[in-house]
Amino acid sequence: MSKLILTNEVSGVGSAGDVVEVKNGFARNYLIPQGLAVVWSRGGEKQVEQIRAARTARELATLEEAQALKSKIEGTKVKLAVKVGRDGRLFGSVKTDHIAAAVESAGVGVIDKRKIEIANPIKFTGEHEATVRLRDDIVATITIQVVAAK
Repeated sequence: MSKLILTNEVSGVGSAGDVVEVKNGFARNYLIPQGLAVVWSRGGEKQVEQIRAARTARELATLEEAQALKSKIEGTKVKLAVKVGRDGRLFGSVKTDHIAAAVESAGVGVIDKRKIEIANPIKFTGEHEATVRLRDDIVATITIQVVAAK
């Protein structure tokens, strides 16, 4: 087991600034190369406080703002035009950065793409859902309408 300090939120593992223990292969092959974590050391405790301070600065300032954004997100269907082939099948799949850009262009608000979680890959046109973690305690469900680009 490797002891790491998370620099970004990792779904199922923890939030930025958390000290976690994960299997060696997961740390060596995924978390550290992707820049999601650094190896824990005694001097790293200072980093933990800096990371946590940066995390709280990045989070939405108040609970009321997060609740307002949640109601805006859940009350809006975001339309996303993508290139498709036969039978409505996409070339590739819809990524979180595509969803974040569509939400911003729809005028709902600005969402960090790292806060969006897609349960199953979106590879067909139609309506799909994704979750947006606005804060540790507030999760919004966004409806995405994937249509063929003209």
